[in-house]
Amino acid sequence: MLNMVFLTNSWLTSFNQPGLCITMAMLLHYFLLAAFTWMCLESLHFYLALVKVFNVYVPKYILKCCIAGWGIPAIVITLVLITNKDFYGNGLLSESHPYSNFCWIQDNTVFYVSVVFYFFLIFLMNTAMFITVLLQIHSVKTRTQKTSRFWKR
Repeated sequence: MLNMVFLTNSWLTSFNQPGLCITMAMLLHYFLLAAFTWMCLESLHFYLALVKVFNVYVPKYILKCCIAGWGIPAIVITLVLITNKDFYGNGLLSESHPYSNFCWIQDNTVFYVSVVFYFFLIFLMNTAMFITVLLQIHSVKTRTQKTSRFWKR
């Protein structure tokens, strides 16, 4: 959906309908945040599968993942819309290309908080999970090598 909204954004912007532009910018923002959130949930799943291998039953796991994956971005979008719906709109990508209209976030502060900071948090979480999984794999490898040396003696 992120790709579809992104590809149709500039075409729908050409209709010069403010409501349509706000909707497209909001959908683009939502699906971008949803992609980041699902990426974070996938790293959490890898952590549960590779580090917490046994006794990891989570009741209604898929439902909880879906609520988080689709709900957290919806909360962010709702907060932006409640604050000011005019944060979304039609802006020129550059002065030299007047036909490059694109519906997106118009306020830099909102952009940095709701996209860049959000991505930064997801990136930190994924990096922490990645390092934890690597350490777990390394410790399993080390234990396996020690066991094999013991049996060789």
